[in-house]
Amino acid sequence: MSSTTPIPDMKKHIKTHSTYAFENNTNSVAASQMRNALNKLADDPALAKSNDEETRARFERELDSFFSLFRRYLAEKSDDSSLVWDKIKSPNPDEVVPYSCFSEDAALDHSKNLDKLAVLKLNGGLGTSMGCVGPKSVIEVRDGNSFLDLSVRQIEYLNRKHDSDVPLLLMNSFNTDKDTEHLIKKYTANRIRIRSFNQSRYPRVFKDSLLPVPKKFDDPLDCWYPPGHGDLFESLHSSGELDALIAQGREILFVSNGDNLGATVDLKILNHMLETGAEYIMELTDKTRADVKGGTLINYDGKVRLLEVAQVPKQHVDEFKNIRKFKNFNTNNLWINLKAIKRLVEGGSLQMEIIPNSKTITRDGHDINVLQLETACGAAIRFFNGAHGVVVPRSRFLPVKTCSDLLLVKSDLFRLEHGALKLDPNRFGPNPLIKLGSHFKKVNNFNERVSHIPKILELDHLTITGNVFLGKNVTLKGTVIIVCSEGQRIDIPNGSDLENVVITGNLQILEH
Repeated sequence: MSSTTPIPDMKKHIKTHSTYAFENNTNSVAASQMRNALNKLADDPALAKSNDEETRARFERELDSFFSLFRRYLAEKSDDSSLVWDKIKSPNPDEVVPYSCFSEDAALDHSKNLDKLAVLKLNGGLGTSMGCVGPKSVIEVRDGNSFLDLSVRQIEYLNRKHDSDVPLLLMNSFNTDKDTEHLIKKYTANRIRIRSFNQSRYPRVFKDSLLPVPKKFDDPLDCWYPPGHGDLFESLHSSGELDALIAQGREILFVSNGDNLGATVDLKILNHMLETGAEYIMELTDKTRADVKGGTLINYDGKVRLLEVAQVPKQHVDEFKNIRKFKNFNTNNLWINLKAIKRLVEGGSLQMEIIPNSKTITRDGHDINVLQLETACGAAIRFFNGAHGVVVPRSRFLPVKTCSDLLLVKSDLFRLEHGALKLDPNRFGPNPLIKLGSHFKKVNNFNERVSHIPKILELDHLTITGNVFLGKNVTLKGTVIIVCSEGQRIDIPNGSDLENVVITGNLQILEH
């Protein structure tokens, strides 16, 4: 047996000494076996023959980072580090502040602060959940523009309007890197500096043996995974982009999901951050019944931190979903001080909660269970000084995760201004709740069935399930439910005006 790698001491809870000793020894063996397997990966002859020192160094660095995460996973699995529910308190007034308290004229006075800003979009996701091939950022969302097009147009307009030079960074994954590098070439004539870098590539782990899936550096893509957006900090640092931004005099990084069309640069939040000296600001927005699972800020042991539904004991999940008690949730629009990132990464202080994500891969016709160990950048809030939340208008949270969301952002509810979606002022109340069934899951199927987007300015709720097709110039108001029977088809005729109706069964209009 090779020498074991020590695991950090773990607190004893109510375990007996023999249980503790057994778990500690088991973890030591698992860690030792993982380290040996990772060393073999790093010594892959194919990688040595390539003479690419930069690739080799990066690969070894990623394996070392993964091993640290893996050891922490083993320790946390044995040491019941779950939150004590009774210690969870509502945040203090200075830990969650309302956006409405920022002065109205701040946006007019502080455009000079743009010299201190850089914008980063999380661009590691594929469009597979919506039936697309390649990066999600290239899905067409509005008037021929992709997510990436809209981000570029927003920053370009900002720079032109304020005579600034705010750079746009894209954090890609190994899944999206090549396609994105090719795509951003079309923006070379635009008034914007675009930089991209890759997040880490970690090995997936067999759930039963806790050994890495890949045996070689160039094993297939399904052997590897990008470890969540919590990897942002380390990847930004190791890529050299962090030091480059600091050298340019940039102080603040505005981070958001690439598919959140509401996440535009807000000068009032930027000014508030610089005035308060906060190292980290998380944008929160009020929960609706559609957001009950969203993570929320709490005060725990006197510090602000993010509470995710996965951390909540089962008996308290209903309480967590109560929108009266936990009123707002994390939009993942984050404002972070760059020098603070450097300090915390170099000090090894950013140890966010590990999210074990179970997946399956196919080998020889069999499904095999594997683990991905991930982290989230919102969970890092507790490590930064002066960190707090700002409760922003719902308009700053407009994610497109499904074709139901796509219908919303393509509709007459919004108009496009300089790459940003603006809500029609005639709309009252929250955005409509739209639920499209499995026939609409993929973008191609959605486009076929909804070839012309209906007018939904006065819509409250829409549910469509089954084999349904919408005609041209359809208007939907109030609550509209369309349920097509199995094996049947419903065609909503051109020019239909549907208000507070339920349509079931089948309906076909034949053109004469």
